[in-house]
Amino acid sequence: MAFTLPALPYALNALEPHIDARTMEIHHGKHHNAYVTNLNNAIAGKPEENLSIEEICKNISKYPAAVRNNGGGHYNHSLFWTVMAPHAGGAPKGAVADAIHAAFGNFEEFKTKFNAAAAGRFGSGWAWLVKSADGKLAITSTPNQDNPLMDVATAEIKGTPILGLDVWEHAYYLHYQNRRPDYCAAFWHVVNWSEVEKRFTAK
Repeated sequence: MAFTLPALPYALNALEPHIDARTMEIHHGKHHNAYVTNLNNAIAGKPEENLSIEEICKNISKYPAAVRNNGGGHYNHSLFWTVMAPHAGGAPKGAVADAIHAAFGNFEEFKTKFNAAAAGRFGSGWAWLVKSADGKLAITSTPNQDNPLMDVATAEIKGTPILGLDVWEHAYYLHYQNRRPDYCAAFWHVVNWSEVEKRFTAK
């Protein structure tokens, strides 16, 4: 099999009370696992088995919908688990904090704009903090399992995602029901800024 489900880097209940254990169990063990299984089935016996998920996403327009949907789902969720952590949140430090201030004025304004992108995404999708080719930061959102790496029109701002928030209902509905803005607000209590910093400074 070309791809495998990554293990969570913390216990299922580690992000409580912000994200509950039952949601994490279903989200990771069922939803993400299904994306991995379906992606592997879609590329079985094909050259894509030897590519990284980043390479597949960057050329996603070449592939059928099954690869786009499930490849995006695998990439997006693999990032999502790592940019959260227990006993995390607060404000960023270091180079990513400087870049956030340069792009958005201050951290609170950044959060306001990011929350707006997440809450305003109609239907299912993601909100992203993206590092563009020139090293600057931008906020964007994508529908379904698309992401800013993809060479598709729905990725209006292209670049490398360094922070992502899943706003599919399966990510929050058990705990927050239709209160997506409350879920978005809770996300800031679990953001793993050290991982975001690592992604921002990576070459």
